[in-house]
Amino acid sequence: MSYPNESSREDSPQMKTGRGKIEIKRIENTTNRQVTFCKRRNGLLKKAYELSVLCDAEVSLIVFSSRGRLYEYANNSVKATVDRYKKACSDTSNSGSVSEVNAQFYQQESAKLRVQIGNLQNSNRQMLGESLSSLNANNLKNLEGRLERAISKIRSKKEIDLHNSNQLLRAKIAENERNQQNMNLMPGGDNYETAQSQSFESRNYFQVNALQPTNHYQHQDQIALQLV
Repeated sequence: MSYPNESSREDSPQMKTGRGKIEIKRIENTTNRQVTFCKRRNGLLKKAYELSVLCDAEVSLIVFSSRGRLYEYANNSVKATVDRYKKACSDTSNSGSVSEVNAQFYQQESAKLRVQIGNLQNSNRQMLGESLSSLNANNLKNLEGRLERAISKIRSKKEIDLHNSNQLLRAKIAENERNQQNMNLMPGGDNYETAQSQSFESRNYFQVNALQPTNHYQHQDQIALQLV
């Protein structure tokens, strides 16, 4: 038997208690919220117990308070009920609905990706000077600004690459010059052979001069010959 106001009470966001109607929303007062939590938690646990006994149903109830405290009830065990729930969710009877949901999700995602790809393709064609007939003055001005910014970035990158190339080339030239100097200073190098030849020539020059008679001795010999 139904009452006239029963359907209106179910559809209304308010519930009637012994003290009057209250609106179903978060209770701002901390004390009132804690009191309401304790009362309704106990009532919920009682209802779960009654359901499991009267209907021979497997019931598990888990409640966390706003402070993180755990309250639970299970006529079997919470873990066993959770495992049974997972097995029921992975059952082949539910695979069809899961597949349909997944297929619908992927179809929506693919449609979004197609739209994005089309927009990117149109933007690239416009950057190349194509498909400009559909653009108005503001769109053309925005496109011009994008092109100028792109050209500026390209020039900056080319300048940086050129600078780095010049630095690398200078470093290689300096390294080659240092290697050449080191080779010249090593035995067998050109400067080493030139220095050795100069030292030998100077030494031979002094030896030859030591063997040759001086002008003074030649003059004495000439005088001795005249006296005889």
